[in-house]
Amino acid sequence: MVDHVAAVAVPYAEKAGLNINWNDPSSIDSRLATIAQVPKEFDLPGIPWPDNFHYTGPFHSDQGRAPIPFPWEKLTGAPLIYASLGTLVNGLEYIYKAILDAVGKISEVQIVLAIGSNINVEDLGPIPSNALIVGSAPQIELLKRAVLCITHAGLNTAPEALAQGVPMVAIPIAFDQPGIAVRVAYHGLGEFIDADEATAERLLQLISKVLKKFGLSRQSTLLPD
Repeated sequence: MVDHVAAVAVPYAEKAGLNINWNDPSSIDSRLATIAQVPKEFDLPGIPWPDNFHYTGPFHSDQGRAPIPFPWEKLTGAPLIYASLGTLVNGLEYIYKAILDAVGKISEVQIVLAIGSNINVEDLGPIPSNALIVGSAPQIELLKRAVLCITHAGLNTAPEALAQGVPMVAIPIAFDQPGIAVRVAYHGLGEFIDADEATAERLLQLISKVLKKFGLSRQSTLLPD
C-alpha cells in the first residue's frame, strides 16, 4: 500500500476495530460481495471468480454530470476521433505528440484531444489543422459522435466507448489499464500498444487498422449479444 493511502486507511481501520493484515492484500476482500464494474461480456473467459463475485457494470450515465463547455461549432462534420488519456496519469507529453502526428496524417478525419491540466498545449508543437485541443471535454457526448476512441484504457472511458459502440486504440499507462487494453484486443474491439512503444508511426498503423476494420461510419454495437 502506498504511503498516502496507508496514512488514511490504517488509522480508520484501527478506529473501526478492523483486524487487517496489511501485508496480505486479500485480507481486506469482502466475504459478502465483490462488485465488478467490468461488464461480464467484456471480461476474459475462464477466470475462476469466487461465488461472491458479481458483474454489475458499467457504472456511468450521461445524466447528472456537470456541463463542460465545448466549442461544438468547431467540429467540421468529418469522421470524429476522440482521444483522452484520463485524469490521473495523463502527463506523458510524448504520447500526445505522437497521437497528433499520427492523426494529422489522416486528413479525412477530425480529432478532439483532451489533454487535462498537466500538459501545456504550447509544448505539443505544431497542431495539425484537423485537431481540436481542449483541457476537458464532454466525453459521452463526443463518443456518441465518434468513429474511434484513443484511450488510456481506463475503467471509465473504455466502458463508455463500448456503450456507444466506439472501437478503441488503447495506450495503457498504469493501474488496471493494461488488463482493460488486453480485453479490448481479445474481444476484437480495437487494438492496444504499450505506452513506451507509442510512436507516431505505430499509432498511425493501429489507427488505420481499426478504421479500416470498422469503417468510418458509426457502429451500432461492438459486443456480441
